[in-house]
Amino acid sequence: MSNALNKKRNFIERSILSALAFLKDATLSEEYANRKGFLQSLDPRLKTVSFLAFLVTAISLKSAVLIGSLYGFCFILAIFSRIPVRHFLIRTLLFIPLFSLFMVLPTLFSIVTPGEPVCSFHVLGLNGIITRPGLDGAVLFVVRIATSVSLVVLLSLTTRHSELLKVLRVLGVPQLFVLTVSMCFRYLYLFATMVENIFTAIKSRVGVVSHHRHGQNVVAWNLANTWNRTTQMSEEVYMAMLSRGYTGEPRLLKVFHATLKDWVWLCCAVIICAGLFYRGQIL
Repeated sequence: MSNALNKKRNFIERSILSALAFLKDATLSEEYANRKGFLQSLDPRLKTVSFLAFLVTAISLKSAVLIGSLYGFCFILAIFSRIPVRHFLIRTLLFIPLFSLFMVLPTLFSIVTPGEPVCSFHVLGLNGIITRPGLDGAVLFVVRIATSVSLVVLLSLTTRHSELLKVLRVLGVPQLFVLTVSMCFRYLYLFATMVENIFTAIKSRVGVVSHHRHGQNVVAWNLANTWNRTTQMSEEVYMAMLSRGYTGEPRLLKVFHATLKDWVWLCCAVIICAGLFYRGQIL
């Protein structure tokens, strides 16, 4: 009994610490953006514009094959940008695309999407018929979501957050939005670190909670304490940024400079998008 309880407690502990580590890695980690890869060497402005063009293309196309080819191109770019394949696939296929797959499962069946039957089955006294329109629509939806997420993730992995914020201002995004995103990036990392420290403090001071009532009191007290500390910390972070001269405009020591390579890349991106659109019209 005690071994099972210890395993359950260790599983919860590992889950909490892993979630916090993932949050910290996803918000401010720039390990891959600092690598010497293909996308990292491009001008952030033109790179962002090209990825926006890819994203619009993926959303507009109505062929799963063409969208899948765009995903394959994105995968090749990740390899040339020195992004680990396993890390890229986990980031792009494990969460949102998998969730979207469960969302569209009901549309596979004839009750929701009538049409030509592809296959049928009988389970627990229920007859299920998967139709061709439902299957095609579900595949198109999932492939489109996976490609769109992959493009956004690849752009964020190969571009520093400060540069992305600067590009948003160059593209005319309102200053208030950029300021909010910038605050979120800085605050989320501090928040994750604070929760991790609180969890470690509880474990070192309380140890093993022997009664569920005691455990509920500990959790409730720490939730209230975390809420108060996060509210205070958000104010302190904002005041610290203001005291250091932050006005909402991202400032970089690096000056954006587009080279011939960047313009060639942008032209290639436009040609690829135009070719996919043209191919989509033929199909």
